Amino acid sequence: MPRGGFAVVDVEATGRSPWRHRVVEVGVVLLDGALRTEREFTSLVDPAGPVGPTHVHRITQQDVAGAPRFRELAPFLLELLAGRVLVGHHVSCDRAFLEREFARIHVPLPPVPLLCTMRLARRHLPEATGFGLAACVAAAGLGGFTAHTALGDARAAAGLLRYCWGEPSGAAKGGPVDWADSLRQAAAVPWPRLGRCRAVALGRAGGHRELRA
Repeated sequence: MPRGGFAVVDVEATGRSPWRHRVVEVGVVLLDGALRTEREFTSLVDPAGPVGPTHVHRITQQDVAGAPRFRELAPFLLELLAGRVLVGHHVSCDRAFLEREFARIHVPLPPVPLLCTMRLARRHLPEATGFGLAACVAAAGLGGFTAHTALGDARAAAGLLRYCWGEPSGAAKGGPVDWADSLRQAAAVPWPRLGRCRAVALGRAGGHRELRA
């Protein structure tokens, strides 16, 4: 497989509209071309306003106090995503939120190949009771996960990707044979670079780690 790999992403947001609402948490799981985990990242994000549906994502205003703004994380996120196929469960939604957040700081997000685990599940898990992330994970027998947390959902989507890769019809229906071309396309896409920054990533447990981008 070409170098680069996959970036499995999930965002939690203050609402459903990328134009009217903001990202409040982001999670990324980086996989190599053989779907082995290379790196994980997650951070709460200060949306500079109300956090939105706490009953869904369980993030409160107090949780985001002291969290970085998106523009502080942007250089690091660009480095994580560069050269990779963007993956997510209903990935077009996650991309739309990321694209809009980058647009707010005048950075265009390149048109990289997308891979949607919801679409893959419709093909490989016809017995699922639904095609939300929890139903797909259950149908694949992947065990429990921390739903509606950005990193928990990204890890679950990564698990679904691996399941569909290994499922018997994978090579014939969107498996490694087809994905190799997407990996090559992603590796060839030029990505913007922002100046170096120092930011603090704030996790839900309150732990801090310094990022250097």
